[in-house]
Amino acid sequence: MIRELVKKAWHERATINIGKRGITEEVLEEIRRQLKKHKVVKVKILRNCPLRRNYERKEIPYIIASKVNAKVMGVRGYVFILARMRKLDSKLKA
Repeated sequence: MIRELVKKAWHERATINIGKRGITEEVLEEIRRQLKKHKVVKVKILRNCPLRRNYERKEIPYIIASKVNAKVMGVRGYVFILARMRKLDSKLKA
């Protein structure tokens, strides 16, 4: 089921854009909210994002994923897809 959602997400526009303010608590909260609702989120790092100067392109998705308890499902350039982790789902139900 998640794989189908990821395939579909690659063909849609990014639902979260991270810009000049970088990773703020508001951005992280929005990613968490969308993960809870849709299970999959497509995120784009814009050109003016300070993360692009401080980190390698492939490091950024994993930094964000660790902060929102998600799994990186794919990276293409500065666009990546996060999926909700199953461990987190089981903890919420308990």
